[in-house]
Amino acid sequence: MKEIIAGILLPFIGTSAGAACVFFLKGELNQRVQKTLLGFASGVMVAASVWSLLIPAMDMSSVMGRLAFVPAVIGLGVGFVFLLAMDKLVPHLHLGETEAEGLPVKLKKTTMLLLAVTLHNIPEGMAVGVIFAGMIAEQTEITMAGAFALSIGIAIQNFPEGAVISLPLRSEEGMKRSTAFYKGVLSGIVEPAAAVLTILMSRYIMPLLPYLLAFAAGAMLYVVVEELIPETASGEHSNLGTIGFAAGFALMMVLDVALG
Repeated sequence: MKEIIAGILLPFIGTSAGAACVFFLKGELNQRVQKTLLGFASGVMVAASVWSLLIPAMDMSSVMGRLAFVPAVIGLGVGFVFLLAMDKLVPHLHLGETEAEGLPVKLKKTTMLLLAVTLHNIPEGMAVGVIFAGMIAEQTEITMAGAFALSIGIAIQNFPEGAVISLPLRSEEGMKRSTAFYKGVLSGIVEPAAAVLTILMSRYIMPLLPYLLAFAAGAMLYVVVEELIPETASGEHSNLGTIGFAAGFALMMVLDVALG
């Protein structure tokens, strides 16, 4: 049980550690560093989606023979549609943008920024919950090491997310360091909450596990394609984002194969 709790909390710890950068840095992250870290986060999420989620989903469906890809394809598509709907419905504001997305409401800018990061974190929390639920069931090929590989990978990519939310709140919004840190930490609380909720529902979702793994992958890939990659590719130093992507992808691939 201790191992499961640790695995669930790791991504949240990664976000909190990134948010703590507000105590050590005076301004925002250097643009070069920010693009590299965003590219790195993208690479981690793409590799995690493939090795930790989509491949296990197809392995679990091997009894379907040549149609083993069907649950993965369906889950992937539903994950994309789910995040697309959330993106259109939930009011949120991305860093560097002036116009909010989602349904029109009157909310503070800081609240809208937090909602944007929360949208990113929902699928990550679900992914951790689903893979640990599969490990707990002991009826799948998911191992404790494999579940931890995904959790560690998400924790690593959450570090820059925590920094990217807390530092601008301090430099642009003029918040106290402690308040900016608190807001950054708050943005990541949805991950352990989503993971715990998924695990609590594990007895009901086991028959759908391959679909849910692919669903989490689709949601994570949507975030990468819709938000992270465009941010790394725009403006100068986009090549650093590409290098960061390669490094993140390679690291997550190594973690999953070595620990899984």
